[in-house]
Amino acid sequence: MNIDVKSVHFNLKDDGREYIDKKIARIHNAENMIIDLLITITKDKDFEAEATVNFRWGVSIHVKERAFDLNPAVDKMMDKLEQKITKEKEKVKEKR
Repeated sequence: MNIDVKSVHFNLKDDGREYIDKKIARIHNAENMIIDLLITITKDKDFEAEATVNFRWGVSIHVKERAFDLNPAVDKMMDKLEQKITKEKEKVKEKR
């Protein structure tokens, strides 16, 4: 699984990157199904966290969340992402 984390309009410090890495560890059970995980954190007035997941079978999932601080934005984004990944895994299992 390739993981790419980008920050736009601010510098992502080490503690922010460690927090994101800790949250990414929640989806370790789907690592063999995911090709790319692309995360972009943008700071305007609020923090906007976006994630795109590309699965081996060609399906892409995109989620976006906003929050005043970085950590809540990442938390909300990862919660949504984890639900969508689980849903996609269930769809694939049903087809087999």
